[in-house]
Amino acid sequence: MRRAAFAPAAAGLAAAWLATAVPARAQAPAARRLDLRLDTTEAVAVLDILAKEQAHRPVDSADWARLFASAPYRRLRVREAFMHRAFTDSAFAAFVRSDTLVARTPALRRTLSDWEAADLAGSAEKAFAYLPPEARIAAAVFPVIKPLTNSFVFDLQTDAAIFLYLDPSQTREQFENVVAHELHHVGYASVSARFDSSIAGLPPDAHAAAEWVGAFGEGFAMLAAAGGPDVDAHWESPPAERQRWDRDLAAFAPDLERVQHFLLDVANGTLKTDAQRDSAGSTFFGIQGPWYTVGWRMAVTIEQRFGRARLIACMFDPPLLLVTYNAAAAEQNRAGGPALPLWSPQLLAALQAGSAR
Repeated sequence: MRRAAFAPAAAGLAAAWLATAVPARAQAPAARRLDLRLDTTEAVAVLDILAKEQAHRPVDSADWARLFASAPYRRLRVREAFMHRAFTDSAFAAFVRSDTLVARTPALRRTLSDWEAADLAGSAEKAFAYLPPEARIAAAVFPVIKPLTNSFVFDLQTDAAIFLYLDPSQTREQFENVVAHELHHVGYASVSARFDSSIAGLPPDAHAAAEWVGAFGEGFAMLAAAGGPDVDAHWESPPAERQRWDRDLAAFAPDLERVQHFLLDVANGTLKTDAQRDSAGSTFFGIQGPWYTVGWRMAVTIEQRFGRARLIACMFDPPLLLVTYNAAAAEQNRAGGPALPLWSPQLLAALQAGSAR
């Protein structure tokens, strides 16, 4: 996910979706590959209620029915149940009628209007540029007004919904970037069988380690959302976020070593249970931790040396990803460029065990 607020979240159960369509131009990347919807009905319904509250006019049952019947709201209820969180219509109504939210009405309305003008076709094009030709993107984008300020992708495998908390501090450009990032995840999931096939012959522990290498997909999505290896991954961000990203990138070598230690612990069985692996591996997400920064740096290094097509192939093959990065980094090191760390022979051997490589 793209920001701290967009930290990884489970993708799970399904429910009905779709409403207001993105204009026809959003089909441009590949009409048969793209089914993208922007559904603002929940946010619009909340804002209509807030406008009545501001004007001291009565909110009637039809106003609430429109909100509770909206596809984003219904999907949100399903998702919160999946996460085992309490979520009721009465509690949500109390949130909507709170003085704090009513006071934010003008800012929320301006933000929704700005986001509605976003170029989601361009976001999809960026995602497709870093996916194989057979990838498909089918997703609903839900800008929502809700009590929790988190944003997330839900039901990634079967009925993808991108929930984005309506945040007045987020510009249209940031919204487009976040959507591009999440659409890359959606498109990647549509062809995830390629990833599964590439590691199918590995022993159980090595297989688990290879699955965790897939978390570098956060870095791939960062690259796709930016639009290329020569574009600042945080070009649209405020200064504080750019500075944090640059600072974290500067720790590439020690962070690669930390991730390597974790992957070796998984591959050699030191971390045996899913709970142990999840506890250790999740620490590399953070705001935008090593799964983002190390993944982005590896992807950029491979693309700059071997081209985008080679990078896309590596995205779906964990052993090939690490081997190809090592080859690109070794060439850069021999040429006298900034020294880049390499993945260890021990890890490469573990991830290639049982494969034909």
